[in-house]
Amino acid sequence: MNSKIEKIIELAEKNTVLRPKDVEKYNIPRQYIYRLYKKGKLEKIGRGLYKIPDKELSEDIMLIETAKKVPNAVICLLSALRFHEMTSQNPFQIWIAIHHKDWTPAINIPLKIIRMTGDSLKEGCEEHLIDNIKINIYSPAKTVADCFKFRNKIGLDVAIEALKEYKKQNKGTVDKLWEYSKINKVQNVIRPYIEAVYE
Repeated sequence: MNSKIEKIIELAEKNTVLRPKDVEKYNIPRQYIYRLYKKGKLEKIGRGLYKIPDKELSEDIMLIETAKKVPNAVICLLSALRFHEMTSQNPFQIWIAIHHKDWTPAINIPLKIIRMTGDSLKEGCEEHLIDNIKINIYSPAKTVADCFKFRNKIGLDVAIEALKEYKKQNKGTVDKLWEYSKINKVQNVIRPYIEAVYE
């Protein structure tokens, strides 16, 4: 087998989701991906995204696609809650945080975009691996603080549920909640709920 084709198959096996630019790093023209796709050796799962046919993907494929297409975004709010298993919600969109001056991503994935700035955007971001792909996701404590900040977008009931799950599942400390509540300037909003849940 052609060594370039072998390398592409190897990358697809390792990374799960393959983009044309992934192979260009190895001086392999992206046309090789299209040839393998036409021969049925690769399956197209989105615009510019390919995988090995019949290879099992996690249910987080949309998170993977989003991370590949919008690498500066951070998974937030409902999508972060779902990832951390802290909600009964099952959002059909991927919720992402981007800088308030960033261009709106033009990708074929349903996105809900939240614009943030400064520490509110930077702090609390964790790197997780899903199918060997690095995904930026806010920590449980930051996500709860975000839920109270953006309660008008997601509903106060969702924020309260997230806070209860945070405590029930021991996802972090009260100090961490206060830290991110200060960053988000929602201390006065969240205080009575923290006191009620942690009484």
